[in-house]
Amino acid sequence: MIGLYGMGGVGKTTLLTQIHNNFNRTRNDFNLVIWIVVSKSHKIEVIQDKIGEKIGLSSGGWKLKEQHEKAEDIFRILNTKKLVLFMDDLWEPVELTKVGVPVPDSRNKFKIVFTTRSKEVCSHMDTQKKIKVECLTWDKAWNLFQEKVGKETLLLHPGIPEQAEIVANECDGLPLALITVGRVMACKETLQEWKHAVQVLRRSASEFSGMGDKVFPLLKFSYDNLPSQKVRSCFLYCALFPEDFVILKDDLVYFWMCEDILDECGNVEEAKNESYHIIGTLLTSCLLEDEGDSLKMHDVIRDMALWLACDLGKEGESILVDIGAYHAPNVAKWKNVKRVSLMGSGIKSLDETPRSLNLLTLFLRGTFLERIVDESFDFMPTLRVLDLSQNVFITQLPTGVANLVSLQHLNLSYTCIKWLPVELAACARLKYLNLEHTLLLDYVPPNILSNFPLLKVLRILYCGSSNRVFFYNEKTMIDELQGLKHLDVLSLTVGDTSCFRNLDSHHILVTCTLTLCLNGEDYMNPTSYFDLSKLAMANMKYLDTLQIKHMVDVYSTWITRLENPDCFLGLHFIVVVNCTNLKNLEWLVFAPNLIRLHVYRCSKMTRILGLNTTETTPFAKLTVLCLSRLPHLWRICENPLPVPFMKKILIYGCPVLTRLPLNSSSAQTSNLIIEGEEKWWNSLEWEEDQAARNAFLPCFRLVSEEGLP
Repeated sequence: MIGLYGMGGVGKTTLLTQIHNNFNRTRNDFNLVIWIVVSKSHKIEVIQDKIGEKIGLSSGGWKLKEQHEKAEDIFRILNTKKLVLFMDDLWEPVELTKVGVPVPDSRNKFKIVFTTRSKEVCSHMDTQKKIKVECLTWDKAWNLFQEKVGKETLLLHPGIPEQAEIVANECDGLPLALITVGRVMACKETLQEWKHAVQVLRRSASEFSGMGDKVFPLLKFSYDNLPSQKVRSCFLYCALFPEDFVILKDDLVYFWMCEDILDECGNVEEAKNESYHIIGTLLTSCLLEDEGDSLKMHDVIRDMALWLACDLGKEGESILVDIGAYHAPNVAKWKNVKRVSLMGSGIKSLDETPRSLNLLTLFLRGTFLERIVDESFDFMPTLRVLDLSQNVFITQLPTGVANLVSLQHLNLSYTCIKWLPVELAACARLKYLNLEHTLLLDYVPPNILSNFPLLKVLRILYCGSSNRVFFYNEKTMIDELQGLKHLDVLSLTVGDTSCFRNLDSHHILVTCTLTLCLNGEDYMNPTSYFDLSKLAMANMKYLDTLQIKHMVDVYSTWITRLENPDCFLGLHFIVVVNCTNLKNLEWLVFAPNLIRLHVYRCSKMTRILGLNTTETTPFAKLTVLCLSRLPHLWRICENPLPVPFMKKILIYGCPVLTRLPLNSSSAQTSNLIIEGEEKWWNSLEWEEDQAARNAFLPCFRLVSEEGLP
């Protein structure tokens, strides 16, 4: 039983047809080959009649039999044959026993191959193999497009091939789009027509001939087949992000939570569970592409989603997306839309005052915004999500934010904002506040957090100097945090011992999922001092991410004195940077659930784990290991590790590391990538000599120094 699955228009039926035709052309061991199209809303009786016609059971009397009688007749005949059954376009699982088709096994040696858009259908059909039919690579896509356009047209003007490549690229490897667009362009003989095609495909692909009446309606079947309106809304939400944008799954959790798309969630964990369930549904329907912690939406799927959103405006799903704008859209266009995205656009200012009485979401991330007039938010009473992150020219938040009385999600991360206005206190419904990497922030109004009693997520990692901004009055800050009864997620940077010790006994370290950065380098406060030997970390029950950076005086023994090593059971991600006296990380044996480990620029580091790791199984859940610029590192650990979930090992600037903790059995890890320098790779010694090296040779990739810490 083989299931071919993939998005609409990707070529599943074409592939199945080629396999079927090959069976009919060549000699094989099968004496019966059947092809049926199942399609949506299939009925058992219809499938039985189609199979009956292929095996001589097509009389009018037979068609009048009961379903179970037909099944008995079909089974009796098929059970004497060597059968290959091709079923095209399954939307739901087919109960083969009710049809009368024997289930394939090693005894009858039947083969069944079917196509579907849903990976979930493959699972319900108990397939032995699930094969995803992917979009074409660029070379194959370009060849297919040229074939449909024709060389004669491509050679009419020297500028047409360049424009043709742009047009083909807009189809993003989807065969249906390449064929449809290629046929339309076959009669376009001037350069201007080709340039116009590029403009239309980029601005509104649904207006391009063939896309709105052929391609999108076919893809829409997948949207229509989603299980609920909630899931459809979440799918359309993903169209707010630009083409090829990497959408973090956790970002979607907080957007959907704060827009109240999800069921009533008591805490962030419940919201995350439901969001990941919805994301999983969209992945199995091949409407999103999985990238680990993130997602991508295929360009043509995104165009279809924008087409749908415009068509469904009357149903409350209308959105306005203007990624390439250099000026904010005319405010008249904002009047009835529910969601606006100007992400990645070139706009520099919001000077007008839109009357957006129904607006729920406003994405202004990653623009060139320099100024937002105070009146911009005067008529957005329903706005729940405001994302201003990654705007490096924004230095202040307009006082008009006081009018955003429904606001639940505010993201100011990676901006150059210098202070928060006192008017922000009016946003009493805030559930999510992100001030991470606001390095110039030096004033937060006293008691501001007390105005956000519903706050569930507070991110203040690298928020100016946490000591200066949030701990200028330590008692006040502790009191404010104490009042946040619903806080579930906290990230923060702590730059000296006294601040940390004030937090250490606080309930947030017991109840919150915590990202903690211990940073010994505070440019704004050069007198800060961190004595790790005086830290008590036993209360950090939900410590998820730990960063230790620029600690000159931290030694390998500080954490082994822990009275309660169980505090690291929830630790998933560790980053250690520029800790010059740190020689090993042997305390990682207390972190059995570690998923990612990054260690950079620790000049005295010689080992990661201790010499003896036989009593425990460290790194059992590790997926990513990155080690860079560790000149004295000679061992990661002494014994080979099973690393069943490992996806990536990156080694750079570690010249004396001559052995990896891997053997030939470790090579069973699927999709493992090892990145490193060629000279280092060639000098590696292997536990089992050449056999182990050969096993891992296909995993090796040359690493680029660019972008490495």
